[in-house]
Amino acid sequence: MVGLVIVSHSEKIAEGLKELAGQMAEEVSIAAAGGTNDGRLGTDAEKIITAIKEVYTQDGVLILFDIGSAYMSADIALESLTEEMREKVEILDTALVEGAVTAAIECSLNKTLTEIKEELKSLSIAKMP
Repeated sequence: MVGLVIVSHSEKIAEGLKELAGQMAEEVSIAAAGGTNDGRLGTDAEKIITAIKEVYTQDGVLILFDIGSAYMSADIALESLTEEMREKVEILDTALVEGAVTAAIECSLNKTLTEIKEELKSLSIAKMP
């Protein structure tokens, strides 16, 4: 089953969204990577790497993010993964709340990364460069 990582500048937002999406799909592995390691607002590539490894499966991982620099931190995190892992991890441009809930439900249906990405296309809000 595809795992899900939620990246936000706010630890509270990431944790709250993990809780919400988890209510919709309890069997899906969801990790929150919000805020910095010292509790400030911001993002941290190390927290994202840890979150990816926490939910990683051979089916892959989807990363959803809130705003621009969260994408940059997620992209940096991907560079630290092995090539094999990196091939199975996707950063997705989608509305964060709606995307996370929809992605969790789609993951719970055992859909592939490609199928889930296709399902979420309509929620894209053009955040990625």
